[in-house]
Parts: sequence; C-alpha cells; structure tokens
Amino acid sequence: MKKILITGGAGFIGSHVVRVFVNRYSDYSIYNLDKLTYAGNLANLSDVEEMPNYTFIKGDIVDAEFIHKLFQIHAFDAVIHLAAESHVDRSISDPMAFIYTNVVGTANLLNAARMLWKNSSGDHLFYHVSTDEVYGSLHNPEDFFIETTPYDPQSPYSASKAGSDHLVRAYHNTYKLPVVITNCSNNYGPNQFPEKLLPLCINNIKNNKSLPVYGKGENVRDWLYVVDHARAIDTVFHGGKVGETYNIGGFNEWRNIDIVHLLCRIMDKKLNRPEGTSARLITFVTDRAGHDLRYAIDASKIMNELGWKPSLQFEEGLEKTVDWYLTNNEWLENVTSGAYQHYYKEQYN
Repeated sequence: MKKILITGGAGFIGSHVVRVFVNRYSDYSIYNLDKLTYAGNLANLSDVEEMPNYTFIKGDIVDAEFIHKLFQIHAFDAVIHLAAESHVDRSISDPMAFIYTNVVGTANLLNAARMLWKNSSGDHLFYHVSTDEVYGSLHNPEDFFIETTPYDPQSPYSASKAGSDHLVRAYHNTYKLPVVITNCSNNYGPNQFPEKLLPLCINNIKNNKSLPVYGKGENVRDWLYVVDHARAIDTVFHGGKVGETYNIGGFNEWRNIDIVHLLCRIMDKKLNRPEGTSARLITFVTDRAGHDLRYAIDASKIMNELGWKPSLQFEEGLEKTVDWYLTNNEWLENVTSGAYQHYYKEQYN
C-alpha cells in the first residue's frame, strides 16, 4: 500500500483532506501526524478513526530527531504538509512559535524526505500547502494573485509561510526533491476553530456576544469552502506537475463587513430572531497591525490544467457551515472550553 503522511491532519483543513484520502483510496495507508495543539482535534475525524487504512501519530514536526525516525520506520512514499500555525493575531503576539513550526518544522520534513528518497526510484511527492497571504496585499481592484506574483508578506505568519515556500522550492532546485506547492485563499466550513472570523461570529451570535470587526470592515478576502479545497488537494496530488505551484481560490470576494452582515441575516433566520437582531452585535475595533487590504486569487491554472473548480457558491456554503455549527453544539462547546485539549493531554502524555 502507498504510504502517505499528512501533517496537521487533525486540524481544520487537514481533517477534511484526511477524510477525502481515507475514503477515496483504500489502497493507500494514510498516516495523520498532529501535535494536537488547541486547533488540532481528533473529534474532527471520528467518522474515519476506525478505518483500516488510517493511522494517527501524535508528534511535533519541530522535533527533528522524531521526524527522522518516523520516516525511517514507516518509509513514507509521499507527504502532504498542512501542519502550521495559522492565526495572524497569534503570530503578532508570539512570532517565534510561527517561525519554529512553519519554517523549522517544514525544514525537518524536507530533510527527512530527502534522506529517505535520495536513493529511491519510487514515485514520491512532497506536497506543501501554503496561503495566499504570502503575496501581500492587492491595491488595484483589477489585479489578482497568480502563481508568479512576487512575495510581499506583511505579518509574522505570512512571512513564516513565505519562508517555508522558499525552502520547498530550494530543496526541489538543489536536491531535485519532487515537490508541488499550492497557495489557497481563506477557507471556511465545518470544524474550524472559533478564533477565525466565521465560526467566531457564529458562536458569538448564538451567545449574544459582540462581533468584533477590524477597522471599518473594508478588508476583502476570497472565500473557499474547505471541502472544495480538500478536493483540489486531491486533484493536485494526483495530477499536478512536479515543481509547479497552483493557486486555489473560490472566486468569492467579500468585504469583511458584508460577510458579517450576511451571516447575521442567516443566523437571525436559523435562530428565529427578528431580522436585524444579530447585526446590532457588530462592534468595530482597532485595526490589526499590518492588515492587508485585499486578497484575490486567480485559480485559472488549476482549472485549465487539472479540471478542478469550486462546487459551491458562497451563500450556499455559508448556510451549510452555519447549519453544521448549530447542529454540533457539543463539538463547539468542547473546543471553546479546552475540553478536547485537556483530554488529549492526559491520553497522550
């Protein structure tokens, strides 16, 4: 069986990728490596945890010796690397955590893969999942990020991801390591930790708490449904060209304030509240330092070369997302209270 290591597989995007690969490819052995930080949650994968082609491994990609031994023991054929610190606000308050995980952790994985595969003629791939934030901010409303857009990261998070991207390309150019990189836009959907905009607002509306919006809410993001992103990763993994970069976007640009108002209307309807009730919770707060104005991805390359395209319009995906969070109250309460993290700390101590 082909052995595939998926790092960060208990996280938001990673859990959806693990699910796709476990369910679609019974002839693959899927190994999920996750540190189980606050954002990593095995409850995200309760539906596949008993599958015969799935294995969970708790570990930290920053631990070089551990990673080297792991590759030697399991002899992975491929890596899909999603493990990362990803919250911009946290990167501003604790940049070193992002540098260690996103840069040093990626380097450890690259070194382990290089050493394992250097004398092998097998079909190998190091797939690095990155973000559109490495490109910086767009100021011309007609511009879009393409795969050759120069990097201009503005936060410790985006700088650490840019650094990891450069390392992956360097290992391809220097050591001929077979790699592919994808840069995606903002993901949304089930299982996202409620520090990000949409699950935070859903949870706060449900509990009648304020909805913090940076500045005037004029920052623009392109939104991609997480299941569509997982499908895209599957597509690139199996059909992408080694050494190439593919941008993955949802063709759904929204100003933050507009998306919050849309979410308020949906929540009022779902909770049987008078229209306008949730919107009164909106509170404008001091803008984030280095806050990029607009991200927008041109995903023409993956669409034209590999045939992928997003399956959902944003309004439909947002309704599905709201329904999931309202239906999974126990998951949300355990995540926000830290109950899952406490349990995993005891279980895997």
